[in-house]
Amino acid sequence: MGNLRNYQKELDTLIDSLDGKKRLLLHACCAPCSSYCIEYLKEYFDITLFFYNPNITDKAEFDKRVAELKRLVAEMGLDIEVVIPQYDPAEFLDRIKGCEACPEGGDRCSICYALRLERTCRYAQENGFDFFCSTLSISPYKNCEKLNSIGEALAKDKNVCYLPNDFKKKGGYARSVQLSKEYNLYRQNFCGCIFSQNEKSV
Repeated sequence: MGNLRNYQKELDTLIDSLDGKKRLLLHACCAPCSSYCIEYLKEYFDITLFFYNPNITDKAEFDKRVAELKRLVAEMGLDIEVVIPQYDPAEFLDRIKGCEACPEGGDRCSICYALRLERTCRYAQENGFDFFCSTLSISPYKNCEKLNSIGEALAKDKNVCYLPNDFKKKGGYARSVQLSKEYNLYRQNFCGCIFSQNEKSV
């Protein structure tokens, strides 16, 4: 097995090479994970948040996370657009058929990463963004290497670039916890899908 890449170092190098602010479509999974990512990236990018999360299989949970994300942006005093594609959990459930019994962190999660990043990449490409990426890597429970490899593969031969990242680094995850407390954010204990919710309730 080769050496794992240092995605945070790659991001630092890329940021140092930027000539002015670039447009970034940042896939947002929830307000707590987005908090540090926004705080960190807003100095270098014009950010638009993209809340595409059909894995959230309960409409009330989906609406709660949307409301918290919008509140966070407002209370941070930022002029950041939050794009919310139509909610359709069937998009997730159809895609992961056959993987319902997979453990958390397995093939079902990889398929979910790909689904959300595919839609993010397509929106970024269609709307003239320079970069796209996801807040998901801030979680210590998400596979950073898998997320980055999917994003890079999607961006290949496209007119939009994938932004390499490992947002948990440089104290990112700890800062997101701190910001969640400062803004009194709803901090869920499952990713959103019915399968992770059931695992938490066991």
